[in-house]
Amino acid sequence: MTSRSAWQTQFSIETAASPEAVWALFRDVQGWPQWNAGIETIVLEGPFSAGTSFMMKPPGQDAFRSVLTEVRENECFVDETRIGDLVIAVAHRIEPLSPSRTRISYSVDAHGSEAAEVGPMISADFPDVLAALVAAAEGA
Repeated sequence: MTSRSAWQTQFSIETAASPEAVWALFRDVQGWPQWNAGIETIVLEGPFSAGTSFMMKPPGQDAFRSVLTEVRENECFVDETRIGDLVIAVAHRIEPLSPSRTRISYSVDAHGSEAAEVGPMISADFPDVLAALVAAAEGA
């Protein structure tokens, strides 16, 4: 039996952009490479809703398939990637703090024999991705 390990982390940023402005960027999956340098190509294989898969290719790496496991308009979406016994869930959350402030959070929950090695690699660029997302949402 393979021993299982877990790894988790979260990054957050605040913005003056509305939850709707952030959600519009999230829903535009084909546009993700414009603000996420960690995506070379991405193809959504259906509507932006729970159960839909997408293929994503990071620069210099092989493409992989993920599935949207949760989608709540203007609130959050969660995608899950399975590679062998490794399961990686990334939650993208939008939280209104006031009429003029919004918090965006990305969290990773990785389970499997390589979770502690893969989790940090996946999330290493999250601070930069969040900063670029905020710039796009604020129209910079």
